[in-house]
Amino acid sequence: MSDRSDDETPARPGEEAFGHDPAQGPFDAGLVFIGHVETPWATRAECPRNGRATEAVCRIRVKPEYRKGLKSVEECSHLILLYWMHKARRDLAVLAPGFADETHGCFGLRAPVRPNPVSLSVVQLLEMTEDGFLVRGLDCLNGTPLIDIKPYFATTDSVPDAQVRWRDRLKQTGVITPPGDA
Repeated sequence: MSDRSDDETPARPGEEAFGHDPAQGPFDAGLVFIGHVETPWATRAECPRNGRATEAVCRIRVKPEYRKGLKSVEECSHLILLYWMHKARRDLAVLAPGFADETHGCFGLRAPVRPNPVSLSVVQLLEMTEDGFLVRGLDCLNGTPLIDIKPYFATTDSVPDAQVRWRDRLKQTGVITPPGDA
C-alpha cells in the first residue's frame, strides 16, 4: 500500500528515523478509500505547501458505492477533506523543514512525512458533479486516495487564537510568511 516513488529523498541533516518503517505494519485499523482526488500536481515539488496558496480547481471523485453519502453536501460552502498521502515517507520522527534551520518532530509539523500520512484540507465547494464535486483549496498530488468528507462548521472548526509558537517565532524573523506557512 505504500507507493513512495515520489518521496524517496534522503533524510536531511538533523532528521531522525523512528527505527522502523510504519508502512511495514503491523496495522491496527482498517481503512477504506471512498474515492480519489484529481489535481494538477504530479510531484511533491509541483504541489503547493498550502492549499490556500493556489486557485487551482480540483476534482473529487467518489466511488459509486459511497455516493449516497453525498446527500446534503451541495448545501455546504466549505468541506473538510481527509486524504491519504500515499507517496509520503513514513519512517522519519524528526524533520528538518527546508524553510528553517531547526528540526521539529513530525507531529509538530503539517508535513506529509509521518507514520500515518493522513492530511486534511478545508476546501471551498464549487460545484457538484455526477461522480463527486469540484473544489478549490487542495494541496495534494493527483491520484491521492480520499478517506473522508465532512462539512466545515465555522462555529466549531475555527480556533482563531490557536498558536504554534515555533511558527510564530519564524514568522517574526521573516523566515516564513503566510500563506505558505508550514
